[in-house]
Amino acid sequence: MKCSIVRELDSLDRLLRQGSNLNCAVIQGLDLREVDLDWREIECQGAVFLGCRFPVGLSLCDLIEKGALVFPKFGGLPYNPYRPELYTREELMEGWSEEEDLSLDKRIYDHFVKYGKKDPDIVEALAERLHDHAIDDGLTDLLEGRTEKDGKKKVVAIMGGHSTGRDDSSYRKVAHLARALTAEGFFIASGGGPGIMEATNLGAYLADLSEEALDQVLDELARAPKYTDEGYIDAASQVIEKYPTGHSSLAVPTWFYGHEPTNMFSAYVAKYFSNSIREDGLLAIARYGVIFAPGRAGTTQEIFQDACQNHYASLGEVSPMVFLNSERYTQDTPLWETVQTLAEGRHYKDYLHLSDKVGEIVEFIKKHPPVSSDGVKEVKG
Repeated sequence: MKCSIVRELDSLDRLLRQGSNLNCAVIQGLDLREVDLDWREIECQGAVFLGCRFPVGLSLCDLIEKGALVFPKFGGLPYNPYRPELYTREELMEGWSEEEDLSLDKRIYDHFVKYGKKDPDIVEALAERLHDHAIDDGLTDLLEGRTEKDGKKKVVAIMGGHSTGRDDSSYRKVAHLARALTAEGFFIASGGGPGIMEATNLGAYLADLSEEALDQVLDELARAPKYTDEGYIDAASQVIEKYPTGHSSLAVPTWFYGHEPTNMFSAYVAKYFSNSIREDGLLAIARYGVIFAPGRAGTTQEIFQDACQNHYASLGEVSPMVFLNSERYTQDTPLWETVQTLAEGRHYKDYLHLSDKVGEIVEFIKKHPPVSSDGVKEVKG
């Protein structure tokens, strides 16, 4: 039996109207103290309560005896392990100022470094894993269309270096590429940091702008090119103030590599403690293709992770791998030739592309939708 996931009191009320039955339901992070429920009559075989608050006097042992699984609320954490949805930039930036970074993002990072990154105790380790599972759930809701009520997302991810400045030609090209892909109906995802990742979400956010207007924005941002520069966040905030509404996109960062400024142009932030889950998951959701802009060790690792997913069709399908910047991938490194050699005899060789042109890449992505692992059937949805 498939579990019903309940994250709002209204949803719980609708479920209970069908009878005193919470069998196999997952109740996530709700305050149940004021809910009008006869707990003596409630059925909860296979139910899971995640971080809920219960009425005084209710015996949790009785719920467990009835077959429920009760995960307690954690105390003393700056994050909610049972959060019901993805982060937003506003949530992560709460508490930040130019004088001092007291943001939620920074507070979680500081806690992680002190208690969770290396040799966490069992309580901290469990809390982190429950948190990352909750992020997985929120991500699924978004990509399946339940969050924005718009149907399944056609995700294209763009990877690249976090140290690339806003004044770099690669940053500008990626912003225009993300803009063009968003205009074609694709949903853009990035690794959620600065550099190429910020350019990705910026271009998606401003997809309704003309190329000339986007260039003007890029010129303004280039006044604070590096995320370590004074005025970096302020420059992004000014763009958002000028263009308060834009297209949604996704950032998938991690606290593992250190504290970097929150990506200001992504509507949704799926931030993880576990970098391995984050990296593999980001590549997995990019069913309509992954574009590799110039980057260093992290981008190189992602290239081979994506090649592995395609090589073995471990997710049951093959998706495009596009290399942006011929000089980087044919002269500075042998990565293009290496991946082509690995792909010999495999269907995904037809899904490899090297280009420096935005329009050419967009057309390649459009003409190469994901196909099933036998290479003959286009995957729908």
